[in-house]
Amino acid sequence: MLGVSERRACAALGQHRSTQRKMPQGRDDEERLTADIVELARQYGRYGYRKIAALLRYAGWLVNDKRVERIWRREGLKVPKKQPKRGRLWLGDGSCVRLRPEHRNHVWSYDFVEDRTHDGRKFRMLNVLDEFTHESLAIRVARRLKAIDVIDVLSDLFIARGVPAHIRSDNGPEFVARAVREWIAAVGAKTAYIAPGSPWENGYIESFNARLRDELLDGEIFYSLKEAQIVIESWRRHYNAIRPHESLGYRPPAPEVFVPALAAWPSARLGPAPTATLTQASRPGLN
Repeated sequence: MLGVSERRACAALGQHRSTQRKMPQGRDDEERLTADIVELARQYGRYGYRKIAALLRYAGWLVNDKRVERIWRREGLKVPKKQPKRGRLWLGDGSCVRLRPEHRNHVWSYDFVEDRTHDGRKFRMLNVLDEFTHESLAIRVARRLKAIDVIDVLSDLFIARGVPAHIRSDNGPEFVARAVREWIAAVGAKTAYIAPGSPWENGYIESFNARLRDELLDGEIFYSLKEAQIVIESWRRHYNAIRPHESLGYRPPAPEVFVPALAAWPSARLGPAPTATLTQASRPGLN
């Protein structure tokens, strides 16, 4: 109609000639996959497309990162900004100056995080993390947390999970209290205090604190302490069982596993397990 051949028109527009004859057709499941990606992006607003792809695979989708990225960009979804890089204190051999976790229960770390309820009142969170598995062992939420509360949280974890070899922390007054140090030594663990003013030496728990604030605290309004306790504990369970972790190959640190009742362990069929013996130490007072 315009007196220009199809070949010349496509060359001028930078298009292949087949685009003038074949209508593009997406996959049959494209619409459902797009809806799931948009819903996950809405639910987990601070996740990028790689974590969304891992959640989709966890839910049963057979999809790779490239396809999720294509749909992600087509729908105009925003990729979260990267956190600024922080310096580390390195030795000459390229290793960071800190005790490296080598197995489960080798190194635990704990730290405090603060936030406020809707009425402006402050509350604190004591976060405990297994550095090797990246599992969040506990988050104690209360208006006030003192050294005796640190001992209370650790004693419950020691009974349920065993005593770790080392416990890493900063030099906060609740952690360096004499009662805490003596009690930890009495049960057979060792304290590993970082150098003052060097939070990067406690990088595992600092990273966890950043995820907690970025993914939950900054987007929630808590109208009561009880609401904060329930919502934060729910997030902790999601963090352990569902949330993909890049350092773990986009797998959660403690995924939930269903074990049928009839599939008993061999030791259960042979007889009762021997009773575990734990070193007992009384909880000291702070008088």
